Amino acid sequence: MYPVEQAILLGISVFSIVNPFAAIPVFVGLTATMPRHDRMVIKRTSSFATFVILVAAYLVGESLLRFFGISIASLRVAGGVLIFSMAWSMLQAKMPSTKQTPEEAEEAGDRKALAIVPLAMPLLAGPGAISVMILAATKTDGLPDHLGAMAATAVVCVVIFLTLLLSAPIAKILGQTGMNVGTRFMGLILAAVAVEFVTGGLSEIFPAWTIPTVGG
Repeated sequence: MYPVEQAILLGISVFSIVNPFAAIPVFVGLTATMPRHDRMVIKRTSSFATFVILVAAYLVGESLLRFFGISIASLRVAGGVLIFSMAWSMLQAKMPSTKQTPEEAEEAGDRKALAIVPLAMPLLAGPGAISVMILAATKTDGLPDHLGAMAATAVVCVVIFLTLLLSAPIAKILGQTGMNVGTRFMGLILAAVAVEFVTGGLSEIFPAWTIPTVGG
C-alpha cells in the first residue's frame, strides 16, 4: 500500500473512532457558561492534546507492547473487540462507555482540566483511537509512512478543532436527530474497521485458517 493511501486509511479510521461530532453535546454542556475566550482556549488545547496523545501512542506504543510481551496479533483482536463495542454503542446513537464514565463526567467541573480530561482523553483520544495508532505504527516502515501517519493525525486534529469551533451552530443546525444519524454512520464505519482488525489478528494467531483446504 502506498504511503498516501495508508495515511488516508489511518485518517478515516481515527476520525471515525474519535468522532468529534459526538463530543459536541458534551463540549457545549460543559462550556455553556464560560466566557468566549475560555471556550476558545479549551478548543485549542483539547485539539492539541488529542494530537499529542495519539502521536505518543504511535511512537511508543509498540515498545510498550514488547515490554509487556504482548503480540501485535493479540492487540489487533483485543483492539477490534474494543472498537466493535464502541461501534455498537454508536449504532444505537449512544456515547460509548469506554470514552467517559459517569464518575469522569462528575469530575469535569474543573475548567482548567476540561481541555485534557475528559475532552482530549478519554472523550476524543480514547482507548479505541490509541489502539488504532499503535497498530498503525506496526504497519508503517520508512520515513514516508511515518510522515504520512503524522500528517493524517494532524489533519484529524485540525478537523476536531474546526468541529469544536463550530460546535454551537452545528448542534443547532443538525439537532439531536442529525447528531444521531451522524453517530450511527460513524459507528457503521467503525464496525467494519473492527472486523478487519479481528480477522487480521486471528489469521496471524491461527494461520491454518487462511490456508485453503483441498477441493475447497
